[in-house]
Amino acid sequence: MGEQTEKSSFLTNHARVLLVIARDPASRLRDIAAACHITERTALSIVTDLEQDGYLHRERDGRRTRYTLRQDGTLRHPAEAHVPVRELLKLLTPHDDSPR
Repeated sequence: MGEQTEKSSFLTNHARVLLVIARDPASRLRDIAAACHITERTALSIVTDLEQDGYLHRERDGRRTRYTLRQDGTLRHPAEAHVPVRELLKLLTPHDDSPR
């Protein structure tokens, strides 16, 4: 069997972008792209998808964009349709009350 050039990943790029925004709602698109190891064009496409799907809202604040997550929605896939976005974010983002 040949050497595998690309490894599978547990999280999708959409989930990664959502998590970066959850950690810093004032993130610049270039910072989101860098954190997710994707291009800015791909990051913009994913942010647009997430906004169209109701996971977040974008608002211009001067020259910056500020993101507001809509955490009360549920995940789209039928297997996870009962899981609120809030629970996914709670599971995968740092908490102030976590042990150091």
